[in-house]
Amino acid sequence: MRTNILAVAMQLVKEEGWQSLSIRKIADAIEYSVPVIYDHFENKEAILFELSMDGFRLLDRLLEKDKRKYADPEERLRAHAETYWNFAFKNPEYYQLMYGLGMPCSSPGKAKPEFNSFREHIAEAIEGIVKDNKSSDEETCFKIYAFWSVLHGLISIVMMRCSDIDDSQMNKKVMDDTVNAFIKNL
Repeated sequence: MRTNILAVAMQLVKEEGWQSLSIRKIADAIEYSVPVIYDHFENKEAILFELSMDGFRLLDRLLEKDKRKYADPEERLRAHAETYWNFAFKNPEYYQLMYGLGMPCSSPGKAKPEFNSFREHIAEAIEGIVKDNKSSDEETCFKIYAFWSVLHGLISIVMMRCSDIDDSQMNKKVMDDTVNAFIKNL
């Protein structure tokens, strides 16, 4: 039942958006009463939290594939950026929920260790690239967060703006050029 509730909630979100999701709509869609939903989830935020966790787990599985496929840290970092970008645009509902784009974050105050999965993957690659540069831990940490900030910022800009520039090839080129410049400057 719990899995069905989550699947129906995600389907409703894909059809109508996050803002229109409600316990009542989920109950109607699965043809159960509202109390049945509350037997499995405390509230709508609990459903959103579980869905965000599904998104983080899905992204982590994709990043793990990159890790196994690319031994070279530069290639792995490029692959992680590509995976993150593709995940965001192939799964915009998950990405928006995971990072609170255009909506409040799910379950504020709840720690999501999964939130740091991408950071951990890029940290490993960046540390592999800069290890011979004698970078301090502080500099390396800065580079990790700068990389994530730039990539997430590009995705957020593309997702959240009105279609003033609706050119996915240009947006992807901006991401590729930015990642390549970032790696070159490491």
